[in-house]
Amino acid sequence: MLLAIETSCDETSVAVIREGVVLSNVVASQIRMHAEYGGVVPELATREHLRNLPPVTRAALSQAGCRSADLTAIAGTLGPGLPQALMIGTRAAQSLAFALNLPYYGVHHHEGHLYSPWIDHSPPTADWDRFEPNISLIVSGGHTLLVHVTSPLAHSVLGGTLDDAAGECFDKVAKLIGLAYPGGPILDRLAEQGDPKAYKFPRPLKNKPDFEFSFSGLKTSVRYFLRDNPAVMEDDARLKDLCASVRAAIVDVLVTKTLRAAREKNVRCVTSSGGVSCNAGLRRELKLQCDREGIRLQIATAGLCTDNAAMIGIVADKRRAQGLAPTPLDAEVKPGWQLDAI
Repeated sequence: MLLAIETSCDETSVAVIREGVVLSNVVASQIRMHAEYGGVVPELATREHLRNLPPVTRAALSQAGCRSADLTAIAGTLGPGLPQALMIGTRAAQSLAFALNLPYYGVHHHEGHLYSPWIDHSPPTADWDRFEPNISLIVSGGHTLLVHVTSPLAHSVLGGTLDDAAGECFDKVAKLIGLAYPGGPILDRLAEQGDPKAYKFPRPLKNKPDFEFSFSGLKTSVRYFLRDNPAVMEDDARLKDLCASVRAAIVDVLVTKTLRAAREKNVRCVTSSGGVSCNAGLRRELKLQCDREGIRLQIATAGLCTDNAAMIGIVADKRRAQGLAPTPLDAEVKPGWQLDAI
C-alpha cells in the first residue's frame, strides 16, 4: 500500500493506494477560512496544513483499513505550489518514509492532474487499460496547460498561460462584480441563466497558431465594461448575461485551442482536469466539439478535479510499478517546478 500526501495550496489531503485502487482519499478544505480575505493567505494555509495533516492521515488510514506497518511506499507533492504549504506535506512524507524505511516518491502536482481523468469506477481505480494517447487540458485557478500525452508518464507541454490562468480570470472577474470567494463557481452558476451572446468580449490568442493562453486582457476588458456600464451591476438579468458572456469568451479559447492541438497531433482523445474542468459551460462545450469531431472525451470526476492526494498517489504507484527510481529523501520542494522539466 502507498500513502500519498498533497498540500500544495489550501487543501490538506491524504490517500491510500493499493495497486492502482484508491482505498481512501480524505480532503480537508480551507475555503471558508480564506473567504474572509478574498483569496488564499499562504501563512494561514501553512498553519492549517500543520493542524489538519495528523487527523487527515489517521482518517485516510482508517478508511483504507490499514496501519502504518502495512505501508510499502510514501508519496507527496514536491511542487509546484505555495512554498510553505509544500514544505509541510513534503517533510511529513519524507519523515514517514525515513521512519518506516520505505521508498519516497516526490510527484509533480500537474502530473497528478494530468492522469486524474483515468481514475474511474467504484472504488476509484486507475484504468490504464483504457488509456490512449491524448491532448490534456489542465485548467485551474493557477494554471492553464495543454499537454500532449503519448503514453502513461510520457508527455510534452504544448503551451501554457502567459499571465492570468483561466481560473484566475474567472475568480478576478467574479470579484469585480462583487461575488463571494471563490467566485468562479458562482459565476458559472449565474452564467447558466444568462445569454452568452449578450456582450462581446475578446478571445485572447484564440486565432494564434501556437498553444499559449492569456486572459489578463479579458479581465481588463470586463473592468472597463463595468466602468462604462455601471447599471449592469444593478440589473439581475443583465448581470447573468455578463457572466454568461465572460464564460463564453474563456471557454471558446480553451476549447478552440484544445481541439486544434488534437487535430495537429492526430490524436482521437481529449482529457481535462483541474478545478475549472468542473465548469458547466466548459464541460458542455468540450463534449459538443469532441462529439462533432468523433473524439473521445475523458474528464476527471468532480471529486478529483480539485487538489487531492489520490491523483498524486496514482502517479507514484505507476512510477513504482514501472520500476522507476524513488526520489531522494533530502529532495527540496520545487515551488516553480515546470511540468516539462520532469
